[in-house]
Amino acid sequence: MSDRVAATGLPDSVVSWAAYDGVPLLHTLARAMRELEALDGLDRFTLPYPDAAQHALDRTAVVCLLRGERPPASLAELVDRCRSIALEDWPLRLPPDAVGPGDYLLDEFSGRPTELCHEWVDRGPDPAVRHRDRQVISTALTLCQRYGEEQAYSAFRGLLVREPVLTASGMFAVLGNMVLEPVHDLLRIVYRPVPDAYLRGGAYRACGRCLTLLVPVGRDEWWCERDRCRGLGAPPPGQVFDAGDAGAVLQLERSLRQFVTGPGRAEVELEEELRALGLDIVMWPGYDAYDLLITFPDGWRWAVDVKDRAHPYFLGREARPVRPDPPYDEVFWVVPRHRVEARPGYLAAFKRGRPASAAELELLTDTDLVARASWRLRTSKGASGA
Repeated sequence: MSDRVAATGLPDSVVSWAAYDGVPLLHTLARAMRELEALDGLDRFTLPYPDAAQHALDRTAVVCLLRGERPPASLAELVDRCRSIALEDWPLRLPPDAVGPGDYLLDEFSGRPTELCHEWVDRGPDPAVRHRDRQVISTALTLCQRYGEEQAYSAFRGLLVREPVLTASGMFAVLGNMVLEPVHDLLRIVYRPVPDAYLRGGAYRACGRCLTLLVPVGRDEWWCERDRCRGLGAPPPGQVFDAGDAGAVLQLERSLRQFVTGPGRAEVELEEELRALGLDIVMWPGYDAYDLLITFPDGWRWAVDVKDRAHPYFLGREARPVRPDPPYDEVFWVVPRHRVEARPGYLAAFKRGRPASAAELELLTDTDLVARASWRLRTSKGASGA
């Protein structure tokens, strides 16, 4: 797909999607489902409906009528369709790579927005959107650079990855950490009180794998918001936060959990695997020029950016040359293997969405990168006679 800039000033890859009438509606539906998630109880299904939900219901009804299908009779029915009907079976005219087999806006088990739903809202076809997670990260960078504290930025990123949930006492300790001083005010904003919907028996429970809070479902089951965890089976029990003992329990904003904590877990796991090979790793070097700087014994350096995304085409549209400072010899984007396994044609869809300016950027799975690093170590040792 060509990526020349059209008369509109937008790349062809963006303009081509605008030609499909189902793209705006899918974006509207995703936004409505996420806004409804923020409401408590059954008020979400009483008139008047929230504006975004009413807009989604009206537009879906019109499309169904035009396609000769029965429209949803209520918001409750629309929500049920988002949970029970795969997007490829909706009466929407969509471009290639827009949806894949088994894509839903709401999780069938919990009724919560899927990661794909969040990506349609935050990484969808509107190029004018200033994404919240990028605003926060950009602000943190500016503050740390103003103080001249690269260590503060690395500590900030590490906190968002390793502690997406904090108690009141935990936040007190964070605000007492002078390394994080440049971003203290920002941290007060992005960690927010946890809604009661996460409570069961007077306590909150974190996932033992991804560390985010679990959602109670049914009588005694739990649901994790991360696709990977659900794919691995029932979430293992993690830390329990007693609502009374902990005082206020705080968690990161959803966009930061989605686009910083999630990929960050993949980054940390990749770091651990590469260190186990004996490689030297620097995380988020050069004020986050990229995620990992890997140095081999012979001095050869790899730059790696980890991208944990459900939708490969959206990821392709984000592709861009990686900043050359700190310097490196080779560069890769890396996606967790489970993403590729869950969606046939993931790597090909990424390439189709990738702009010409990033045509040389290679996307690997995390397991492929580790295998390639291991192979390079063996061959370089053989060449040196070690």
